[in-house]
Amino acid sequence: MLELLNVNPSSGEPIYRQLNEQIVRLIVGGQLQSEQVLPSVRQMAEHLAVNPMTVSRAVQQLVEQGWLERRRGQPTRVAQRQANDTNNSSQLLLAPVDALIKQAQQLGMDLDELQHLLGERWQQ
Repeated sequence: MLELLNVNPSSGEPIYRQLNEQIVRLIVGGQLQSEQVLPSVRQMAEHLAVNPMTVSRAVQQLVEQGWLERRRGQPTRVAQRQANDTNNSSQLLLAPVDALIKQAQQLGMDLDELQHLLGERWQQ
C-alpha cells in the first residue's frame, strides 16, 4: 500500500490533506478493501519522509470521517462500509472538474476544445 501513496511538499495543499484524499480515493477505488490493515503511522511517515504527527493527523481525520477504524492494541484498518454509504468515484472528482471547467472558461475554451484536450490526455 505504501507504494500507492505520495505527497508533494511544495504543493499549496497541506500534506495531511493530500494523504487524507489519497487514502479515500484508494478505498473508493477498491485498492484498499474493508478490514485491510494499514501500515503504521511511523511506517507511512518514513516512506513519505514527513513528520509522523502529519500522518497521524490524516489518519485521525479518516477515523472521524468513518473511513478507518482504530481499536486499542490493534492496527488501523479500513472500516466496513455499506455500498450505499460509500462516496462514488464521480463525486470525488466534482471539485477538481469544477476547477478545470472554471479555468477553461477563463481561458476562453469552449466545451468541444476541453473535451478534445481531455480525450488526448486520456490516451496517454
